[in-house]
Amino acid sequence: MNLDQRIGAFVELGNWLREKVVVWEQSNDDSDDEFSHNMRLAGVQNPWFDRKSLSTCFKAWSESLNKDSLNKWLEPYQETIKNRKKAVSVGIVAAGNIPLVCFHDFLSILLSGNSCRIKMAKSDEVLLPYITKQLIAIEPAFKDLIVFAEYQLQGFDAVIATGSNNSARYFDLYFGKYPNVIRKNRNSIAVIDGSETSEEYAALGQDIFQYFGLGCRNVSKLLVPENYILDRFYEGIYAFADIVNHNKYGNNYDYNRTIYLMSVVDFLDNGFLLLKEDEAISSPIAVLYYERYKDEKHLQEILARHGDDVQCIVSKQEQGSQSVRLGDAQNPKLNDYADGVNTLDFLCNL
Repeated sequence: MNLDQRIGAFVELGNWLREKVVVWEQSNDDSDDEFSHNMRLAGVQNPWFDRKSLSTCFKAWSESLNKDSLNKWLEPYQETIKNRKKAVSVGIVAAGNIPLVCFHDFLSILLSGNSCRIKMAKSDEVLLPYITKQLIAIEPAFKDLIVFAEYQLQGFDAVIATGSNNSARYFDLYFGKYPNVIRKNRNSIAVIDGSETSEEYAALGQDIFQYFGLGCRNVSKLLVPENYILDRFYEGIYAFADIVNHNKYGNNYDYNRTIYLMSVVDFLDNGFLLLKEDEAISSPIAVLYYERYKDEKHLQEILARHGDDVQCIVSKQEQGSQSVRLGDAQNPKLNDYADGVNTLDFLCNL
């Protein structure tokens, strides 16, 4: 199976996803087709995976899996991939915070001419195996290149592992002797200057609430000018008020609000999102930390302080290599690599 065949198979997979999502969105929860069944199963296993989150995820990947995008992404590595003598077995230790969170690693490994062994998170054991079944139906040669580990991950030559800061310490111990990419906790910051329009605030709401704020690219902290009136931010994101009706999100909102009240902590509350002034970057679910900056110099000092803890910086103004536009935090391009580590470069140099 050559590179063009592998690309073609993923393009067909993208088309399949697109068609399935269109039909699924028009169906009800009682539909008994295989796609609907697996979506329900994924939601039972992980209640954060609601219809909207799953639909958003699949639409994004169906758009990315097109021939032009894949070829452009792979262009600098095509000769290396085509001249590869032997596939390397690469292990994936997947997180389970948002749907198909390890799909980019899966895609990168297979398109770089390697094989993969995958240990899925307990909270996300349905989606990728189901989609892999369809990929193999499209291109049977993938069957021998993909293994899902039921228990311990074994038989790999290199590894990509994603988890918390705590689990990363264990990953270092267990996988340190292998070529590896080990990812830790990261969060994203939004910088606003007070000139944002209602449309831009709505876009920022997407960056905060998409996938319920569980992704590393979700905004967990807001940086605002010293004299900024936070009511303007609350007014701008009010369209997302219904999120509190989601059972798990609502429980987190109630829990954190109660903790702050009992601890006599100062916070702001609009009924679905708590704002707490804090220098930290990683906020609990249903909470957004904020910090005020005096001027541009002070702003850059705050951003520098967070350093490697930042996945991306959302702003209408350019904020360096990690900068993304308002509303685009959860819409990464194929070459927007997690933690700033070029996965494809790593894989092509094994």
